[in-house]
Amino acid sequence: MLHKIINIRNLSDSAYIIRMEKNNFDFLAGQYLSLGIPDDANMREYSIYSGDADPYLEVLIKEVQEGDVSVLLKKTRVGQALNVEGPYGFFTLRDKDIQNREFLFLATGTGISPFHSFIKSNSQLNYRLIHGIRYVEEAYEKEAYSDLRYTSATSKDSQGDFHGRLTNYLKTLNPNSDTLCYLCGNVDMIHDAYDVLQEKGIPVDQIHSEVYF
Repeated sequence: MLHKIINIRNLSDSAYIIRMEKNNFDFLAGQYLSLGIPDDANMREYSIYSGDADPYLEVLIKEVQEGDVSVLLKKTRVGQALNVEGPYGFFTLRDKDIQNREFLFLATGTGISPFHSFIKSNSQLNYRLIHGIRYVEEAYEKEAYSDLRYTSATSKDSQGDFHGRLTNYLKTLNPNSDTLCYLCGNVDMIHDAYDVLQEKGIPVDQIHSEVYF
């Protein structure tokens, strides 16, 4: 389906958010879509950034110089149509858990997208969000989260809430053993965080992950 761009927000030199017409595109928070330029065979998968009740679709994209799709999308303009396929994926929350469980969300970089969608879609969610980034300017739209629930862990500067890697900060926490943990980002973080969480007594069936390559 074709979805017209209605807004573009540039968050940094390389990161940006594309907002498109929704066009009856129903999805569950945490799912992803495939996005591309019409008449171009290349498509790229992006987690949906917007809430499930928002009257538009949003994706958070970081331009990768060697990336076929992100470079083209960076050149798009309001009014242009994009090809959207989906939704896909099972990185979602169960209704009964939303009401009764505590969540720990771990993200690196643009892997924060599904968590933004989770939180925007469920105002009553009991969550803690840890965002692993290199520099504080990569704390994309941190104002969307409560200061009491959001922590940025910056590995390259000391301007974040915690200076160091996400997994180093995770080691300082003591989550309840029934906490549901959702991990999204690079594979190294996910592997290391799995180990830390299991050492802290979180059963493996309470850890869910989505890898960003």
